[in-house]
Amino acid sequence: MKNPILIVASIGAFSIAAIANDKPVEPDNTGINDRDRSGNTKTSEDQSNRPEDLKVTQNIRKALLDDNSLSTAAKNVKVITADGQVTLRGPVDSAAEKVKVEKLAKEKAGTLKVVNKIDVKH
Repeated sequence: MKNPILIVASIGAFSIAAIANDKPVEPDNTGINDRDRSGNTKTSEDQSNRPEDLKVTQNIRKALLDDNSLSTAAKNVKVITADGQVTLRGPVDSAAEKVKVEKLAKEKAGTLKVVNKIDVKH
């Protein structure tokens, strides 16, 4: 009877050791962070406080949240309205989502230009 217990205990110890050695890889956002600090890229800090720009951003956010076909990532895309344009930034799960988010934004942006800077996750 001791042999099966010893075998199970040994397997458990090896499994725990294997899990302990399996360290998660931290994402490397260095390139994205450098791009955002360059001043050439719109970030959420660039959002205009003009009431009409805030309304456009609000309408686009609502359209994204109301679309049940979009992933959580797509619903969390940054929407920045300023200087006569809407900039979309952030990751989505697929190329189809990228297109859909842009389409929804264009429907709500009226005459404002929509700049799609969305990244597709690999």
